[in-house]
Amino acid sequence: MFFDLLRSRRFAPLFWCQFLSAFNDNFVRNLIAMLILFRLAPDRAGSLLTLAIGIFMLPSIVLSGLGGEWADANDKAKVARILKFTEIFVQMIAAAGIWFQSLPVLFVSLFGLGAISALFGPVKYGILPDHLAMRELTGGNALVEAATFLAILFGLITGGLAAHLAPAPEYLIVQLMVIAAACAATSLFIPEARPHAKDLRVNPNVFASTVTLLRGLKQDKQLWDGALAISCFWMTGAVALSLIPVVVRNRIGAGIEVETAISAFFAIGIAIGSLGAATIAKGRIFLVPVPYAALGMGLFLLDLGWTTAHLSHATGEIGLLQFLSSGLGLHIAGDVIGLACAGGFFVVPLFAGVQYRAPADQRARVVGGVNILNSVFMVLATAATALLQSHWIGLEEPVLLMGFGIFNGLVAAWVRNRLA
Repeated sequence: MFFDLLRSRRFAPLFWCQFLSAFNDNFVRNLIAMLILFRLAPDRAGSLLTLAIGIFMLPSIVLSGLGGEWADANDKAKVARILKFTEIFVQMIAAAGIWFQSLPVLFVSLFGLGAISALFGPVKYGILPDHLAMRELTGGNALVEAATFLAILFGLITGGLAAHLAPAPEYLIVQLMVIAAACAATSLFIPEARPHAKDLRVNPNVFASTVTLLRGLKQDKQLWDGALAISCFWMTGAVALSLIPVVVRNRIGAGIEVETAISAFFAIGIAIGSLGAATIAKGRIFLVPVPYAALGMGLFLLDLGWTTAHLSHATGEIGLLQFLSSGLGLHIAGDVIGLACAGGFFVVPLFAGVQYRAPADQRARVVGGVNILNSVFMVLATAATALLQSHWIGLEEPVLLMGFGIFNGLVAAWVRNRLA
């Protein structure tokens, strides 16, 4: 099924459009992260990294509702093309930030990319059931998730290397514009998807549309519970990706190559888990593994926090070879891959179930509502984490990782009772 979908005109253009878009997002995100960690503000890295994630996710809270209404009322392929061509101009802002090495300008571009992502989310997930049969839905979701996180992998590596090697700004700017243009080009080949609610009037009041979407989502208990569970996954991922780089730098002495590798391990684990979930499902909407996957995320977070909590602060810097040749380094790498793999097994069946249950004329709005909840959970969790890391409270990152491990254990019990 995977290879058939990747060769299919009804799926392949969306796959590559999403891949290139996610690459763009994460190149900029990791470039900012590495600049903060190693150049611009290493003494405030923990809170600034968390802030960067919050800036990227904040637009999803107020724009996902608008994106859902826009996608349901129009041809989703046309909406995708408009957004991807707009993304070219956002990438110009990122290029200016790279040219001037300006963190504020890069943060502005990050907000713009977050806005595009918020509007594109209901399109990319809402269009899948229009072009895929039910037996293909879990596989299609798995490929989209795998594409997203493999793009994250390449974006993280490229962004990290760009910050480390500091090639000529012209090279980075050309790279940004070529990828943005390629992303827009792939959107031209996405097949048309007729609107299921063409008489829907899009509400320009983004706050009203956000409230309306959440109210509508809450009316269906199964959709609401599925949305909450999906949001728990994205919240855990956002916090983990803000905490783990600081832990390995402070406790292990990780250099930029190790930081980039840790991010790569996370992306690889998500891709493995996503494809594994689709393989086990065998064309069904199969939620049985979901609570066990949540428990797995909790156990890996607990182990990662416990393993690093007893380490003193590093006084030197180690490279990737030294990290991977040590038992401690392999232990941490295994925890990161295991955490991400469990996450893939958790989120893919849940999202397929939400898509399948959502009425066709409301599907994009349901996805928009899920994205709003995802963003609210992530923004609140990252803000709370930044506060707990601040000098007023001063909780260290290993303790926070263990706290989120316990939280995921509770999520596993809740999911088992409500969804599985």
